[in-house]
Amino acid sequence: MKLSDLGEFGFIERLRDSVPAGSGVRCGIGDDCAALELPPGELLLTTTDMLIEEVHFRRQWTDLRLLGRKSVAVNVSDVAAMGGTPRHLFLGLGIPREMEVEELDAFMAGFLESAARYGACLAGGDTCRSPGPLLISVTAEGSVPEGELVGREGARPGDAVYVSGTLGDSALALRLLQDECSPDPHLARRHHDPEARVGLGRALARAGLPTAMIDLSDGLLADLGHILEASKVGARVDEAALPLSEPFRRASERDPALLELALAGGEDYELLFTVPPDREAGISGLAREAGLPLTRVGSVGLANDGLTVQDRQGAVRRPTRGGFNHFGRK
Repeated sequence: MKLSDLGEFGFIERLRDSVPAGSGVRCGIGDDCAALELPPGELLLTTTDMLIEEVHFRRQWTDLRLLGRKSVAVNVSDVAAMGGTPRHLFLGLGIPREMEVEELDAFMAGFLESAARYGACLAGGDTCRSPGPLLISVTAEGSVPEGELVGREGARPGDAVYVSGTLGDSALALRLLQDECSPDPHLARRHHDPEARVGLGRALARAGLPTAMIDLSDGLLADLGHILEASKVGARVDEAALPLSEPFRRASERDPALLELALAGGEDYELLFTVPPDREAGISGLAREAGLPLTRVGSVGLANDGLTVQDRQGAVRRPTRGGFNHFGRK
């Protein structure tokens, strides 16, 4: 069925009928504004992200249901990075004329599936026709207890730098797709269906372990750079300590240059955080509870030190590539 056969308001009605009632939603889809409630004593967190066809994804190699899931995950990952709990989502779609209603149904099925997974609900949005690519804009709201908010500005010299999970998988999958090769299933899943570390972010904030935290969307070096800038400190990254999945490790053994993807590839959606030495003892227990590796990959230094990388031979360099930048030079 063509979207023109259903019409914008028919599509919205179809969507509203499929969205379950959300906790704290006084008034949701179908009115001019959403009216929402927050738990007492909690701060509102709000973030927004866009996914644009041919910039962030290509429909020829993207399953629409997984794209819906990813649209949620990349947004709630920002909430996780501040120790918060996702609550409400708002979805804007610019839809190409040729898209079938069944394709949108698949996208929305994945979107709502992922929203439920993270405990969030769709509370509103907008739709319009796009003369070009598929445009996806998601705003996510969450909340965090007032005393547990974690930002980017708290890192101090002597802190350890930790990262969750593994690095470089999504970037390697993208590289293979661009080369018209099929990625290993693990790599493909990490690219098409990333997991936001919401539970880990809450656990870290609740335990009061991080001095600063960020999610890895643009790459380890770029996102660590954001913490360093906000905190007015420097850092050294130990390349030998980077946590790598088995498929990535095998590929990097054949081509050592791929290690750059673990440093600057982007779209890992892991959490990067800094921890003072006297709090590091709590990391191993929290990693066991989360069922997720938490790896020390460097240390925070003085601002004058800048950001450096120590390679596997012990040589120290200043990185020439910081990570993905939409408006950077090619």
